[in-house]
Amino acid sequence: MADWTEKYRPSTLSEVRGNDKARDAFADWARSWDDHREAVVLHGSPGVGKTSAAHALANDMGWETVELNASDQRTADVIERFAGRAARNATLGGSAAGGGAGGGDTASRQLVILDEADNIHGNYDRGGASAITKLVKESGQPIVLIANDFYDMSRGLRNACQEIEFRDVSARSIVPVLRDVCRKEGIEFESDALERIAERNRGDLRGAINDLQAATEGRDAIAVEDVVTGDRDKALGLFPFLDAVLKEESAEEALQSAYAVDETPDDLTKWIENNVLDVYESREAVRAYDFLANADVWLGRVRATQNYSYWRYATDNAAAGVAAARDGTKDGWTRYGRPQFWASSDATADEVVGRIAVASGCSIATARREVLPFLEALTHHCKPRELTVAMAAAYDLDAAGVAFVTGSGESTNKVESIVQDAQTLREELMEDHADGAFAGGSRRLDETAPADGDGVATGETETEAGDGGGTNGDEARDGDGDVRGDDGSDDGSDDGDDGQAGLADFI
Repeated sequence: MADWTEKYRPSTLSEVRGNDKARDAFADWARSWDDHREAVVLHGSPGVGKTSAAHALANDMGWETVELNASDQRTADVIERFAGRAARNATLGGSAAGGGAGGGDTASRQLVILDEADNIHGNYDRGGASAITKLVKESGQPIVLIANDFYDMSRGLRNACQEIEFRDVSARSIVPVLRDVCRKEGIEFESDALERIAERNRGDLRGAINDLQAATEGRDAIAVEDVVTGDRDKALGLFPFLDAVLKEESAEEALQSAYAVDETPDDLTKWIENNVLDVYESREAVRAYDFLANADVWLGRVRATQNYSYWRYATDNAAAGVAAARDGTKDGWTRYGRPQFWASSDATADEVVGRIAVASGCSIATARREVLPFLEALTHHCKPRELTVAMAAAYDLDAAGVAFVTGSGESTNKVESIVQDAQTLREELMEDHADGAFAGGSRRLDETAPADGDGVATGETETEAGDGGGTNGDEARDGDGDVRGDDGSDDGSDDGDDGQAGLADFI
């Protein structure tokens, strides 16, 4: 059986359902592209029609499409070879396009579609992110980036593009689509069955169509009892969550929405605090800030005690409390702003998270949402110091990076001394892993070399002149090259064979 999501993919923008404002803004971007020549980011939850809208637009405009959407295809070389060629006005056949930088026939243009733009950091060490940023700034062809989370993209890439948000498709907009599919497939249906499918997918049109196909397989009719009643395991996006708390839902419903968001209570509280004044009237805001203050108290207790069971009380206040502070529901659309989570700049945040992702072999999203909060909790205000030094060494952080993670002042003596000790630790570990590659540093002693009574090879000094040694005059190395202290005890250093130090090598 053919995949219905592909079979009934919109062929024109007019068929895109549930995001009329976004659809119209996207069409305006395309029609006026000669005037602004900027790329555009379509962002929103999975299944709301972003990629379908891009292909529908290309069909409306008569443009060819060049698409890159697999994570392993976004190296700098591949981006330049495929998307870069299209951006320089070369057609798929290799001839020059008439709709180049100087204008011309818009029908000969190519629409470059880059899906999963918020996961481009998976190729952080292969130049993919910088290649994308360069591409959108220099392109002679229209480019569409598709992302689930706008703020998982680098700041430089966000600033280089226009932004259009696709909101979750309401159940009211999903039901007519399901009804049309049933009629085209010759399937009889009960309206309640379609409504149940629409409700349980929480705004995911693609998921709703998939569920409809699964429920009708082998049948020529669908009733309510044919629909699985369990809710789809789908995380709620940040912006729908803010709408739920600040505009739409009751306290109890807002609390349930908070549990469906893939963010920590700390971050959710900051998002609410940063946007509450854009929605609430003065009296509502006063009540809301009382609850946010209570949430902050509980978050402080989490940081002080490392007892994460207190998170539930922070969530109660931030989500349910703030929703209860509202007088009725709110209408209209609000442009929600990203909170400044830390005193450091976005550039520092992107740099630190990028280093964590590279060293850990994970995505930027995982580094930001899972690894970074863990490091913050472990090294809050640089305590314990030894672990903070190990963390700074593992990710090669400067003073700004250490301050970013720990919450300490960048210019404090505490942070500066940690950075210095971390650099020394890195040098020592690099030397241990170098197997004598650094000619200017402390030489690695050969086990078979003649040794004097102190265990130092004949003709060798414990350290070489210069600053590359990485050991001090009180240290010596045993026959295995391990650093020993004054008392001759082994410090437990291990010569790994992978040549790369992660945080585990320091703990």
